[in-house]
Amino acid sequence: MGANDGDSGTRAALAAELGAAVATRPLVNLTGPLGVGKTWLARSLDAQHVDLSRPHAPGDLRRAVTGDDRRPLVLDGVDGRTAMESAAGALDDAPAGHRPVLVLSRRPLRAARGWAGGDPVTLAVPPLPDDEIAALASRAGLADPGARDLVVRLAGGIPLVALAACRAVHAGAAPTAPAAVADEVSAEILQRLERELPGRRRAQALRLLAAVGAADEKLLARGPDLFTDLAGLSLVHRTALGLTVAEPYRALLDMTYQWRRPDQHGALLARAARYRGAMLTGSAPPERRAELAEQSMLLAGDRVVREVLFPPGRPPVPIVTAQGSDADDIGRLMHGWASLKGFDQRRTERLVTQWLDDDITGFRLARDIDGQPIGLISLIGVREQTLAGMEPLLQQHTEGLAAGDRGGLFLGAAFCPEPAVHAQVLRHILRQAVTSGRLLVSTADPGYHQLLDSLAFRRHGGIREDIYRCGRAPQVYSNDFTGAALPAWLRRLGVTATAPDTADEPAAAHMAEALGDLHTPKGLAGSPLLTAAHTPTARALRAWLVEAVDSLAASPVAADADAGRILRAYYVDRSGTHWQVAHSLHLSRATYFRRLRRGVTALAAQHDR
Repeated sequence: MGANDGDSGTRAALAAELGAAVATRPLVNLTGPLGVGKTWLARSLDAQHVDLSRPHAPGDLRRAVTGDDRRPLVLDGVDGRTAMESAAGALDDAPAGHRPVLVLSRRPLRAARGWAGGDPVTLAVPPLPDDEIAALASRAGLADPGARDLVVRLAGGIPLVALAACRAVHAGAAPTAPAAVADEVSAEILQRLERELPGRRRAQALRLLAAVGAADEKLLARGPDLFTDLAGLSLVHRTALGLTVAEPYRALLDMTYQWRRPDQHGALLARAARYRGAMLTGSAPPERRAELAEQSMLLAGDRVVREVLFPPGRPPVPIVTAQGSDADDIGRLMHGWASLKGFDQRRTERLVTQWLDDDITGFRLARDIDGQPIGLISLIGVREQTLAGMEPLLQQHTEGLAAGDRGGLFLGAAFCPEPAVHAQVLRHILRQAVTSGRLLVSTADPGYHQLLDSLAFRRHGGIREDIYRCGRAPQVYSNDFTGAALPAWLRRLGVTATAPDTADEPAAAHMAEALGDLHTPKGLAGSPLLTAAHTPTARALRAWLVEAVDSLAASPVAADADAGRILRAYYVDRSGTHWQVAHSLHLSRATYFRRLRRGVTALAAQHDR
């Protein structure tokens, strides 16, 4: 089955545009992310196809470009340094009037360092819409609606990901275990990346980068050469906080890492959270604080936060301030919002009218690739002039939270029917809140209650009236994001905002890995801790670890004893997941992970001594 069996209107139009470009221009570059369907589109042409993912002699390529065959020449797999140099060399030597050449690459040729193969026309292949991914899953034999929904969530519009997920389900992976399905998909992604960046060590570094979301060289704990190599990958982008893996690949690699090595994954998030937390100070510029706060939410490791705010996604869409001409679109989207939530339409219309009258620029619109509004945010500045529009949703909480010159933003509504874009909308709200310093929220949505509780917002209670006539009164939340308030928020979020002792990080990481391999002799046999004189073999190391954990659990210091009991329950006795062990020991999530880190660090220091 091809990646796009069953033509779509989207791809049919792009195929027509591609055919017209190749017919009129000597060099065309068809670009798009790994697995998006570039090769499938190129097969719509009557052309000669050459796959540069396999070695070709330079003379053969030059003859192919300059030969008598006037059909288009398709150079596929022009990814990685070797293939790029081969294509550029063949085209650089070609005389004017050579046959049309179509180059398929994951990154645009114009972005390639040192590209000297000519000036191409560039066409980009976008991800498929969700309904077309669902249709692809049906054609792949998935009759279970739950399995198809999972494929759509994981795919992010990428056909390769969708088909790999279908194969995983057919092979027995349960649709109720998304990470098990993601593991099969990640294996295919890493295999396809081999021609760009071969090597096991690089694949592991890519998983680490996916887990932490964004990393500079220090956080990734890799040398400058490997960092530069990762930056050259087609699915890695440079951001304000360092390198990041594009969606949906980031979420898939992260899910796989957590599924395969949950202990290492947790330790990595904790280390990264400490590092980023130390940067999130009041002296940082507001935009920088917003970036760091967003990453801290990811690194806190809460399941709800990661699933709602950081799911497998799509390329980001623009979110822009509404103008007067957008009033009709705002009304249409708010109608959809009320219908989805089960709210009374007339009550909703009255609120929207008030918000529009107060300040239409309080609305933001998310727009798709064609510029059409697909999502909406009502984010109103808190000031005396806007109290009338907020009071019905704050009621008895108005005086304490919004009256006077308190500042900040009030979230009235957030809506987008596409989950990946909805996550982007929510992250946009939180970034704006950090920049402004405070966010008030009034919501009757139980899902939002769960998210806001996980984000450590303060819950002030419900209002007196069921304002939306939906059977439940909204709950009111707030959070301060000023520089002075950030440390307390990070502590509630479970992030320890202290700079890590970088000299101790490798030892602690080795200790966490050894504890994870405690019941796997082959794993312990490769531990760096075997270089110590007192643990020269895997058997000696295992005995030392068990004794050290028992000794820590017997400590007269309560925090150390807690740490030892956690290590014994999770690693030695394997009593359950982190959440199950925390529950059995009657510890909160934040306390549990603090004690876990304390225990690993203590054992690492003891082993060094």
